[in-house]
Amino acid sequence: MDENPRRKTILMCPPDHFGVAYVINPWMEGQTARTDPSEARKQWLALKALIEPLAEVAVLAPQPALPDLVFTANAGFAIDRQVVVSRFRCPERRGEEPFFRAFFAARGFDVIDPPDDLHFEGAGDALHDAARDLIWVGHGFRSHEDIAPFLEARFSTRAVSLALADPRFYHLDTCLCPLPGGYLMYFPGAFDPASRARIEAIVPEGKRIRVEAADAEAFCCNAVALDGTVILNQASPALQERLREAGLTPLLTPLTQFIKAGGAAKCLTLEIQ
Repeated sequence: MDENPRRKTILMCPPDHFGVAYVINPWMEGQTARTDPSEARKQWLALKALIEPLAEVAVLAPQPALPDLVFTANAGFAIDRQVVVSRFRCPERRGEEPFFRAFFAARGFDVIDPPDDLHFEGAGDALHDAARDLIWVGHGFRSHEDIAPFLEARFSTRAVSLALADPRFYHLDTCLCPLPGGYLMYFPGAFDPASRARIEAIVPEGKRIRVEAADAEAFCCNAVALDGTVILNQASPALQERLREAGLTPLLTPLTQFIKAGGAAKCLTLEIQ
């Protein structure tokens, strides 16, 4: 047994230029120019401080005029030094692409582009379930349905396609989170019936942690799971107890400034190794 397992590395980007400057999802409605830069930095630093004892943190330099660069989950999807980089559906975010690409290239990743005709928004819509060695892949709002077979072929790993049905949960990582021990936290209301059935066919009932709408709307599924710790913006007492019953430790840290733009803990991070 390896007594010194390699620590995971998480990519983050400071919120120096973060704010709601446009509207590309329902959470942004009415929030233009209403974020508090000081509070956003405080919340980001608190999240980083919770992650640092559990993983290495790599930092991407923030860039002017790219307020959503802070959401590094959308940089790409990486496994074993290979990364499929994002091709954003929304023009407002396409300026982020060269900075993410340069970061991965500088660190020696095999950088792979999605097919020219397919939008793909990285680990916002592609989540590796290590317990099952599969990739959950969301589509319907940002990423193209055909990205799942592309990822399956590139990574030689089964990809399970899930259709998102609620525009509030426009990325898969806002409504589904693979957890240690083979558990899966998800909000059933975010998926179409066929996708809910697909989840239930793959994940045994005892391993499924269904969340209620109020928890989902507080971005509980947009969580960072490291070892036995689950870091998230908020969770009801019932959900916290369910996580503890699964042998997991929930850590709550407010990320309300970032929710104004449609993201929380998971959106602000990307596991890159």
